[in-house]
Amino acid sequence: MLKLNKNFVRNICKKALNEDLYPSGDITSALIDRKIKKKIKLISNQNGIIAGLNFAKETFSLIDKQIKFSTKKKEGSIVKKNEVIATIEGRVQNILIGERVALNFVSHISGIATKTNLFVNKVGKKTKICCTRKTIPTLRYVQKYAVKVGGGLNHRFNLSDEFLIKDNHVAICDIKSLILKAIKNKKGRKITVEVDNLNQLKQIIGLKFNTVLLDNMSTATLKKAVKLAKRYYKTEASGNINLKTVKKVAQTGVNRISIGSLTHSSSALDLKLEI
Repeated sequence: MLKLNKNFVRNICKKALNEDLYPSGDITSALIDRKIKKKIKLISNQNGIIAGLNFAKETFSLIDKQIKFSTKKKEGSIVKKNEVIATIEGRVQNILIGERVALNFVSHISGIATKTNLFVNKVGKKTKICCTRKTIPTLRYVQKYAVKVGGGLNHRFNLSDEFLIKDNHVAICDIKSLILKAIKNKKGRKITVEVDNLNQLKQIIGLKFNTVLLDNMSTATLKKAVKLAKRYYKTEASGNINLKTVKKVAQTGVNRISIGSLTHSSSALDLKLEI
């Protein structure tokens, strides 16, 4: 699983707090007597997978090191509606300063983990669910971490990780020549090639690459493509796959299914701080 370095988490939280507090701080919470202390509960308003608790803890620590953040649920665990996830104890003024930043991180990361887990449970163990590069700029690492917590796999992290020859590359250059150039320049990197029909797949069968990405195919065509390709390559399906269709896609025998909506369209998990 991707691990979140403490310095990385701290820096992200610092940026988020600066966004919320520049230039004059929390002028509303400043109205409250700073001596008042409270123990506040972090509660889930819905069922899901909880993730990103270290971001909440770091947020409150940056504001006030005396705030005690105590987790009641482990990272990656299932939570049910009305369950207490953590308690936050300390000066209430400072807790309120960090409330929205902490909730934004945990609810967003948990939302991705929850949606990923729904897909994972639909397909079973033979087919892997993976994310794409359709992420919020600068927050890719965080979102891909959330996918892993939810039981999914990470696709390439960035454009340097592996060769991925897609339709727009093929629209400019011949697909075979692109593959041969990638093979020549791979230097240990993997090569994935996208195709959208059986004729295109037949043209490249036997060339030395790793994965064939079968894009926007019907399940009938996808099943034929997997049968053709599985002796030579790992197979991956993509293209507008949702919770209603993912099981049928998995039943074609593909090794993995990539779903952009895991990161670009997951709803936040509904959470609250209750005083």
